[in-house]
Amino acid sequence: MTKKSGLAGSLTDYGDPDFALYLRRSFASSMGYSRAILERPVIGIADTTSDLNSCHRHFPELIQAVKRGVLAAGGLPLAFPTISLGEVFLSPTSLMFRNLMAMDCEEMIRAQPMDAVVLLGGCDKTVPAQLMGALSANRPAIQLVAGPMMTGRHRGERLGACTDCRRYWARLRSGEIAAEEIDTVGERLATTAGTCAVMGTASTMAAIAEALGMMLPGTAAIPAVHADRLRAAEASGAAAVEMARAGRKPDEIITERAIENALRVLLAVGGSTNAILHLTAIAGRAGIDLDLQRLNVLSDSTPVLVDLKPTGEHYMEDLFAAGGIGAVLRELRPLLHLDCLTVTGETLEERLAGCAGGTSAAADSYVDRRIIRPLSNPLQRSGGLVALFGSLAPRGAIMKRSAADPRLFEHEGRAVVFDSPEDLHRRIDATDLDVRADDILVLKNAGPTSPSGMPEAGYLPIPAKLAREGVRDMLRISDARMSGTAFGSVVLHVTPDAASGGPLAAAQTGDRIRISVEQRRLDLLLSPEELQRRPRERFAPPSRGYARLQHERVLQADQGCDLDFLRRFPERTRQTNDGKG
Repeated sequence: MTKKSGLAGSLTDYGDPDFALYLRRSFASSMGYSRAILERPVIGIADTTSDLNSCHRHFPELIQAVKRGVLAAGGLPLAFPTISLGEVFLSPTSLMFRNLMAMDCEEMIRAQPMDAVVLLGGCDKTVPAQLMGALSANRPAIQLVAGPMMTGRHRGERLGACTDCRRYWARLRSGEIAAEEIDTVGERLATTAGTCAVMGTASTMAAIAEALGMMLPGTAAIPAVHADRLRAAEASGAAAVEMARAGRKPDEIITERAIENALRVLLAVGGSTNAILHLTAIAGRAGIDLDLQRLNVLSDSTPVLVDLKPTGEHYMEDLFAAGGIGAVLRELRPLLHLDCLTVTGETLEERLAGCAGGTSAAADSYVDRRIIRPLSNPLQRSGGLVALFGSLAPRGAIMKRSAADPRLFEHEGRAVVFDSPEDLHRRIDATDLDVRADDILVLKNAGPTSPSGMPEAGYLPIPAKLAREGVRDMLRISDARMSGTAFGSVVLHVTPDAASGGPLAAAQTGDRIRISVEQRRLDLLLSPEELQRRPRERFAPPSRGYARLQHERVLQADQGCDLDFLRRFPERTRQTNDGKG
């Protein structure tokens, strides 16, 4: 059967397709559309506008620009709402709802009549959710992101959410500044629409989307309030019409080689640890297994080129002015798979040669070498992320070494263990907490199968008694996540997680832990017999709703924390709730 396009696609089932199309056109006519325009290709616009997502408050204007581009190219733009995930407005954590949003996106793309879709996202989990859903639905799709916010100012200093909020909060905890100043800073951290002003998770995922080829060239780093962001929206709408006519689908673009390109970019920009989870989940929707051992191989041969907070000095608006992700890709060119297809129909090689299909910014060859270093003179010789394995993390853990203190790369210390995020909150600032600067802070029961759903609690605060003594960093280990805007010597995503019975569940205060970044090791120094003997806490599942589904079917961090049945090949998933490595 020939696939029907436009309004004739995805017909409601009344037992009579001709009647279904007649009825649909009748109701579409009630919205004032002419018969001629209803014959055009339909371009859906996945709209994540929400009053509970401040990063997306400029989306109504962006949608109008997308519609201009679609109409000019001969299509019919139809916006539709999906779930929106505002990072700081969700409890217990936004990651828990990423998979729900991906399901929403997938089903609405599949169920509604559209020949292509423009995915309008930005705040951390919206972009991976949209890419996951669009890949599973596998209709022509193009990503358009919110863009980063502009920086603010405080007493002559630039401020950007949310790296600087963490820096000032640490100063408050150490007694360096007063509560009145932190309140003032809070009003100056996030002053425009857009995502965090640093290379946090949102900007990292935008960079990854461009590296994957799912976005127009030169559009990942454009600030949210810049006129080029509107031009990018218009161009994305026009590109979606062309994709609909060509039938170019996500599974032709998101391939194993494209995933590897995205990993290279992630490593080169010193991007967020969260991106490993999201890229792994996206890959799983394409039937690709992302191997953390392969990540280490790529990390050893991919230098850090971008000097941005939280690991450097600059902000996303500076990266845009410096040449954007296109300039990073051109530096990485000898390391990339240049035959990968992009949304414009070009290969990556053709895109880097001509930068066609994007905005005027994409065609500018200027590069600010203060921000984007040449491959021959990088900021760091190896990539920003590394995977560790050992008796504490049989299936891996992630460390952002570009944000860590190299003095802690080879370290053995005494564990100070917190049994949950709640326990951490109760005891971290207690005056009688038995902790020293060379100890290792450990948080357990904060992984994907825990009641907290893997929050960004892995950035354990320095205990107040140590902060007041001037301690600024110490080794911290957990099965939780960490915001991409955070920094420090932090090991995350310990897999299997403690709540599923992994080795982390057995860790107790006083145990010895050894880390070796050079050897890629993370070990709990207990005998196998003692490790097996130790009791491991179990939790009752949620009683109802999506939380129960998530708990019962969520995969571990090494498989992207997706739901097992949503991967392209569910039968290839590991058992996740037995605590075995």
